[in-house]
Amino acid sequence: MTNPVKLVPIVMSVLFAFVATLLTTSPAVAQNEEPALPEVRFVTTEGSFVLQLRPDVAPKTVENFLAYVNSGFYDGTIFHRVIPGFMVQAGGFDENLGRKQTRAPIVNEATSTLPNLRGTIAMARTNAPDSATSQFFINVANNDFLNAGVRGPGYAVFGKVTDGMGVIDRIAGVQTGYHRGMADVPVSPVIIESAEEITKDN
Repeated sequence: MTNPVKLVPIVMSVLFAFVATLLTTSPAVAQNEEPALPEVRFVTTEGSFVLQLRPDVAPKTVENFLAYVNSGFYDGTIFHRVIPGFMVQAGGFDENLGRKQTRAPIVNEATSTLPNLRGTIAMARTNAPDSATSQFFINVANNDFLNAGVRGPGYAVFGKVTDGMGVIDRIAGVQTGYHRGMADVPVSPVIIESAEEITKDN
């Protein structure tokens, strides 16, 4: 017959070994968890929408965009270029079409990994590939011709709309015209009232 007193040290040693294994493996599991992708909420005169950003694919672009968001730069700017069936563009002008002072241009991170599909957000730029600053556009259609390698370096997608695409479609449908030498400008301004990074507290 087995002596129960002799079994106690054996059982305790097994338990200690099990606990030690948990303590050494748990941090490793936590370290392997990928951080949540950043999100930004825009509130406009046509409603609100939420963006999920992709720093894993376009790190410099997301860093630049969040710098503008967190500084309050986009508050009071407008959607100044709206083309139905194509895209809506914002982030560079105030309600009077005054151009806002921007940060330095960033490198173009356009990649085939993130194509210009409906609902994605991309950086607007001039003909120079590395000229994007604060202006962005949201695709309201699949715009394959804007992708890297199709007609040149392409336009860098860095996120997508995860909530409020109906608001984007509504903006795309507003009446537009010419104003101060610019085409496709909404007749009634579509104003970005606020833009803020979403945290656990908000």
